[in-house]
Amino acid sequence: MTVVHPAASGAAAQSLAPHQIVPLLIGATVDEVERELVLQTLARCDGNRTRAARVLGLSVRTLRNKIRVYAADGIDVPAPHE
Repeated sequence: MTVVHPAASGAAAQSLAPHQIVPLLIGATVDEVERELVLQTLARCDGNRTRAARVLGLSVRTLRNKIRVYAADGIDVPAPHE
């Protein structure tokens, strides 16, 4: 499985220009890129599913379904903060 380069995640991605990010994504599948985007968005939204769904343009139900699949695959999903 191809993993999105660590430099493309978190604060490092904010400092990278698009022409620097795209080469890091080459070799990753659309599902892998989508998963990384969902997880990074959840992290930035402090695990708030409603806010993350709004940012991603998804319904909360769709986001929760994706999270359920990720968790079943053993992927660590950011927990909601209270």
